[in-house]
Amino acid sequence: MAVSRTWYTADLHLGHPGILKSQPATRPFPSVEEMDATIVERINERVGRDDLIYILGDFALSRNKAYVEHLFHAIACRKALVLGNHDLDRHGRIKDTIADLPWAIAPVAALEIKDGPSGCRVWLSHYAHRTWPASHYGAFHFYGHSHGALPPFGRSRDVGIDCPDTGFGPMLFTDLVEAMP
Repeated sequence: MAVSRTWYTADLHLGHPGILKSQPATRPFPSVEEMDATIVERINERVGRDDLIYILGDFALSRNKAYVEHLFHAIACRKALVLGNHDLDRHGRIKDTIADLPWAIAPVAALEIKDGPSGCRVWLSHYAHRTWPASHYGAFHFYGHSHGALPPFGRSRDVGIDCPDTGFGPMLFTDLVEAMP
C-alpha cells in the first residue's frame, strides 16, 4: 500500500473565463479548457491516487455540472474542499455544480488539521486571517483568495496556484513552510 501524502492548493477557478483576464501573468492560456487541462495535469503530476488534496476555495465556477464533474474525476486523488466565495451561491449555499461531488471530506468553511513531521496544527480557510486557532502557540495557517497578492503574515501564507512559488500546482506542508520568510 502506498503512503499517502497531504497536499494544499487554492483558487483553481476551473471553468472560469474571467480568471484569464484578472490573472494574465499566471494564467496565460488561450482558453479556459486549456487552463483547466493544465491544472488537472499539474495536480496529477504531483499528487498520488491515495493522496489527499485540500482545495482552499474556488474549485470551479462553471455552471455546466457535467463539465465540473468531469474535471473533478479527472483529478486522480482524494479531494477535500474548504469553501471559498465562488463555491457558494448568493444565498450562501454550496453551488449545485459542486455540492454532490464525492468529496473525501464534506465541504466546510474552515478546518483545523495536523500535518508535518511533528503533527503541527494547521488552520485551513479560503480567507487570510490575522489570528487563527493556536496562532500564538506555533500553529500554521494556509489560505487562498488573494491570488498571491497578500504577503505572508507570521506562520500564514497563501497556497493558491497563482503564487509564484507553487509552480501553478499543489504543494506539501514541508515545502510550503520552507518557503515562508
